[in-house]
Amino acid sequence: MTRRWRPSLALVLAGALFGTLALSLAGMIALRYLGPEIGFRRAAVLLALLIALATAALGWLLVRLLLRPIRALEQFAAEQETGQMPALPRHFGTQELYETGWRVIAMAEALRNREASIRAFTDHVTHELRTPAAAIRAAAELLEDSPALEPEDRRLLGQIASAGQQLEVQISGLRAAARARETRYLGRCALAQILPGLRADWPGLNLIVEGADVAMPIAPEGLGIVLGHLLRNATEHGADTVTLGAVGTDPGCSLTVRDNGPGISPGNAGRVFDPFFTTRREVGGTGMGLTVVRGILQAHHADIALESGAGTVFRLDFAQGG
Repeated sequence: MTRRWRPSLALVLAGALFGTLALSLAGMIALRYLGPEIGFRRAAVLLALLIALATAALGWLLVRLLLRPIRALEQFAAEQETGQMPALPRHFGTQELYETGWRVIAMAEALRNREASIRAFTDHVTHELRTPAAAIRAAAELLEDSPALEPEDRRLLGQIASAGQQLEVQISGLRAAARARETRYLGRCALAQILPGLRADWPGLNLIVEGADVAMPIAPEGLGIVLGHLLRNATEHGADTVTLGAVGTDPGCSLTVRDNGPGISPGNAGRVFDPFFTTRREVGGTGMGLTVVRGILQAHHADIALESGAGTVFRLDFAQGG
C-alpha cells in the first residue's frame, strides 16, 4: 500500500458536520432570493434536488473514508481468524484508520509467525525425540530375549522399557497440545446435539444434563473433544456420575462439568492445568489432557477454571462471539 496524503478523522467528521449545516443555511438563503424569481414551489424542488445530490456526495465520502476501510479491516480479521491467508486491505481512509489498520496487520502477522515457530519447534523436537525413544524400546525388547539376564537386570530393563514408552506417550501429548493451540472448530452447538455420542462413548457414566438447548460458540466436534477429555478424567478418578450444566450469561454462556469423584486435593488444584502434570504417570497418564482442553477453548475465546465444591468441578466460560 503506497503512502499518500490522508485526511485526519477529526477533519472528516468536522467537514461532514460543517457541510450538512452549510447546505441547510445555503438552501434557506437561496430559497429566499430564488423564490420570487421562479416561484417558491419550483425553487423548493430545485433546491431539494441540489441538497440531496450534495448530501449524497458527502455520504459517499464518508463511506469511502470510514465505512469501507472498517469493513475491509473486519474482513481481514475474519479471514485471519479462520486460518486463511487473507489479502491485505486496500482501503485506509483516514490517517487514524491507516495507522490502526497497519498495526492490526502487523499484530496478526506477528501472532501467525509466533504460532508457526511454536509448531515448527514442536515438530522438530518431537521428531528428534521419537528416534531415540524408538531405539530404547527396540533395544529393551531385544535384551528381554536374552536368557542370561539376572532378575535385577530384568527389573532394570523393565524400568528402561517403561521410561521409553512413557517418553513416546509424552511426545504424542506434546504434539496434541501444539495442535490444540491452532485448531478451531467454528460453529455453534448445544449439549443436546452431542449427548447421544457422549453416552455411547461412556456407557458406564450416568450423565445428567441441564440446559441441553443452550447454544455455545463451538462446533459439535470441538465440544465433544473437550468433554471427552473431562469425562475420561472423571472415570479414571473413580466418578460414575457427571452433571453437565449449561447456562446463558452476559455476554456469552458457561458450561459446568461436575463429577461425584473424590475431587482434587488442595495441593494439586493449582497445578492441574500445568503441562505434563499428572498423578497417574505410573499407569500411562501424560498430564496433557487439560492442557489440550485449555488450548482448544482459548482458540475459541473461552477458558476453563477449576472451582470448589463436592467432587471435581470445572467451569467453561464462552464469550458471545466464539
